[in-house]
Amino acid sequence: MSKYFNVTTPVTGNDGKTRFHKIGVAFPQAEDARSVMTIRLFATPTNGELVLFAPNSGSEGNSDSE
Repeated sequence: MSKYFNVTTPVTGNDGKTRFHKIGVAFPQAEDARSVMTIRLFATPTNGELVLFAPNSGSEGNSDSE
C-alpha cells in the first residue's frame, strides 16, 4: 500500500477533457488507529468532489493530470 495518496479534484476543460488538479494529500493511519485516513487539503474543491490517486513512481508532485 502507498504511504500517501494525492488528493485531486476533477476539472473539465474547454476541450471536454477531464483533468485532475492536486489539492492535497491523504495519509493512511496505522492498522490499530481509530481513524482510517488523514487528509490535508491545500485548496477547497468548488465542485465538492475529491479523487485519490497513488503517487506516480518517479514523478515528484506533478499530478496535474493523473
